[in-house]
Amino acid sequence: MKFLIAGTIGLVSGVISGLCGVGGGIIMVPAMVFLLKLDTKIAIGTSLAVIIPTAISGTVKHYNQGNVDLKIAALLIPTAILGAWLGAQFAESLPQATLKRVFGGLLLLVGVKMLIGK
Repeated sequence: MKFLIAGTIGLVSGVISGLCGVGGGIIMVPAMVFLLKLDTKIAIGTSLAVIIPTAISGTVKHYNQGNVDLKIAALLIPTAILGAWLGAQFAESLPQATLKRVFGGLLLLVGVKMLIGK
């Protein structure tokens, strides 16, 4: 059963990742926490490991469609790598309950902004 749930989470997050550019954190983390009963920190780390091949696959397809700005990507990559490392370092110091609340609050803020923003 766990295999089926994990496969479904992977498929849904992969489709959403390719469609919207998100999926790892927004879909996988909550799904792994609630459906697979993983610790939040383990779900986050697992999601990051899974998103690497997912991002490469989606990037190749979008690049072939002319939808990747390599100059902007080159500017974002170094600081995104640094930010991911710092975020992982900070997450280690937070209790799971706090991290879960921070994550939920971020999802809520982003969702509201996307729904009502321009």
